[in-house]
Amino acid sequence: MATTADLKKIILEFAEGYKKSKFYFNDMVHEVQKTIPDAKQRDIKKASTELVNEGVLIFFSTGSTTMYGLKGRGITNDE
Repeated sequence: MATTADLKKIILEFAEGYKKSKFYFNDMVHEVQKTIPDAKQRDIKKASTELVNEGVLIFFSTGSTTMYGLKGRGITNDE
């Protein structure tokens, strides 16, 4: 079973290597599950929320869709 720290590490690696500045939650889930097949979506959501609370990731809303992104990368609502 993956720890929250393991999940956060993989999420950050995915976010830093992603070609665009924003990404969908499901894209993140698929990438994490490639590395840790038994990772549950709920646990990935908790880890990503912790990263948002720590100020590493941000939520980006287009009005109809919510995406994630690395803070300070690309055009965001917080800048």
